[in-house]
Amino acid sequence: MKLLLHVCCAPCSTVAVERLVEAGHSVTLFFFNPNIFPAEELEHRIAEARALAAKFGVELVAGPEERSRWRRAVEPLAARGERSIRCNVCFAVRLDAAAREARLRRCDAFTTTLSTAPMKDSKTIFRIGRMLGRKHGVAFLEEDFKKRDGLHRSSVLCRKHGLYRQDYCGCEWSLAERREARGVRREEG
Repeated sequence: MKLLLHVCCAPCSTVAVERLVEAGHSVTLFFFNPNIFPAEELEHRIAEARALAAKFGVELVAGPEERSRWRRAVEPLAARGERSIRCNVCFAVRLDAAAREARLRRCDAFTTTLSTAPMKDSKTIFRIGRMLGRKHGVAFLEEDFKKRDGLHRSSVLCRKHGLYRQDYCGCEWSLAERREARGVRREEG
């Protein structure tokens, strides 16, 4: 199957790429993450995704810069916090771009590495993916990459390949929430 894999980051992509390639799929990685903040973090994450693509011998395509479109969609929900509708809208913006790219490339299906992250609800991601797949006329492959010990395997592959593991989702609000949580822990400890 010709498959477009939306890549949120290299660590989440490790197990996904490994499994999909081992299953015999022709995989193209699609890095589209206008949510990543700051710009240096975005550059670091795309460089890691390129390194991962090279290690697995697959193509990586970087999507267009659409930060203003993403921001218009998500900013009204900024105060909602992680795992809220804010994240669902963010997923939808990114998966919409992936579905469009999959159709453009005449892929049989598309999927996403977002399902690897422990803080992401795969059922919600799948619902959004199916809806956008129907909208763009391309199948969405429902694969929960954290299952079958995917999180552990991702950690092993990150160490093996020396990949950078970030400690926040990527958006400016998730970064602020992470920093605030660290400050709280220091004060309590």
